[in-house]
Amino acid sequence: MSEYIFILIWIGAMALLANQRGLKRTELVCGEEVQRFPWWFAFLVFLPVIWMAGHRGYIGDTGAYLSGFLGMPDSFAGIPAFAETRPKDTGFYVFSAILKQFIGNRGVWYFTVLAAIQGISLLTIYRKYSSSYILSLFLFLASTDYISWMYNGIRQFMAVTIIFAATSLMLRKKYVPLILVILFASLFHQSALLMIPIVLIAQGKAWNTRTLLFIAAAVVAVLFVDRFTVFLDTALEETQYANVVSDYTSWNDDGTNPIRVLVYSVPAILAFIGRKRIKYEDNQLINLCANFSLITAGLYLVSMVTSGIFLGRIPIYTSLYSYILLPWEIESLFTRESRVLMYVAMIAGYLGFYYYQMHITWGLA
Repeated sequence: MSEYIFILIWIGAMALLANQRGLKRTELVCGEEVQRFPWWFAFLVFLPVIWMAGHRGYIGDTGAYLSGFLGMPDSFAGIPAFAETRPKDTGFYVFSAILKQFIGNRGVWYFTVLAAIQGISLLTIYRKYSSSYILSLFLFLASTDYISWMYNGIRQFMAVTIIFAATSLMLRKKYVPLILVILFASLFHQSALLMIPIVLIAQGKAWNTRTLLFIAAAVVAVLFVDRFTVFLDTALEETQYANVVSDYTSWNDDGTNPIRVLVYSVPAILAFIGRKRIKYEDNQLINLCANFSLITAGLYLVSMVTSGIFLGRIPIYTSLYSYILLPWEIESLFTRESRVLMYVAMIAGYLGFYYYQMHITWGLA
């Protein structure tokens, strides 16, 4: 059996097991008493993903990451000189070089440790904040994010999960420690710095003026894409993305697939439909997730008409919150009868996207 099929069967089996009486316990989250799985069970559900990411084979950028890891110094004494050769995203390379001193040239161990760090961040936040932990993980898997980021784009995803782990700081509006976390994450991937303005935009009530202005700016960028690319080229001139426009043009990058844009926009669409209920509930967590979902849709909309390789990588910082939002939307915005239909439609839709992405686009399953 393909591991890509196995992981879906596993998550389904865990969903059945999760119905056992007495498994959940009462915890206090955002000032509200909620039922949550114990941490050991949350880890057990996610464990196969970590194992698979460690034993991935040569998928995506794996060969490049492995070659870079094997070429790192074999002693602590060589790390300072090595760091000087990596002016971009130095933190990731230094961390990898330090890790090598303990595990040697074991590529499987290297990828497993990275996947464990990323996975623990994800499962900790989803276990705590999602109204349906297993459904949130299903969405993360069926969206193929685990392939796109835990098998590929690892350096950026390390930065993403470092910031994701600091979700409680966003909710408590602890901006100084949050910015310090973002600055630390930027050592792993400089794109993390974009989260400073994004977090400020997303704070407050859902559909606030800042978020609506962001969506309006995204629509304007799509309508006047030629002028936007000129602006983008100028704005990124002094950064590590200085040649982004010329690069994606020369590579014939025709933007993010519209099907992916639609899939990632579903939580934002439902947030629009249920905006009155969201406003009435005034749940701080849901407000933040709803605004992040709108930002995700806006970013993907722009990447659809520009670059999927470059700009299409930015929404991962915000799209992870949609997997908290979507289960809440189904539970809160629909009647009991409609809820069953929505669950069936959601699971069928994501499984269809999973098949399309894995089989037709990537040819993996």
